[in-house]
Amino acid sequence: MTDTTTSERRLTGWHVLGIFVGAFGVIITVNLFLAYSAVSTFPGLEVKNSYVASQTFDDRKAAQESLGWTVGAHHKDGQLRLSITDTAGDPVMVGGLEATVGRATHVKQDVTPEFMFNGTDYVADVPLGDGNWNIRMKALSEDGTVFQQRVVLIKD
Repeated sequence: MTDTTTSERRLTGWHVLGIFVGAFGVIITVNLFLAYSAVSTFPGLEVKNSYVASQTFDDRKAAQESLGWTVGAHHKDGQLRLSITDTAGDPVMVGGLEATVGRATHVKQDVTPEFMFNGTDYVADVPLGDGNWNIRMKALSEDGTVFQQRVVLIKD
């Protein structure tokens, strides 16, 4: 007497093809989703024409370094402090300051705060969530030299 309650399943070519197509289908779907996410959240170009920008890079860099400025950023209790100091460590009062605060990966949360100089730091009320933030700043010295820097702010 044979036992008919247990049947042996065989792995056929159709089963292998289904496993193969399913596995690669998942891989391709995930890759397409990640590529779409990367392109749709890309904040954009730094400069319109990198070749033209490279022609004056060394001159702009030398002028900026001759200022001897050091920039630091701190955020506490909803207040963003941007400190700009000279080689002696004294606060620098700039001719103009523009800054954009945002995430490195997308522009959805970008803000352009209005900084006020309090005698030592540039201060603005900016509510920021935890994590990594970039401050893309452009300051103008009294002699007209443009100082550009990306300041990384890691907020806990």
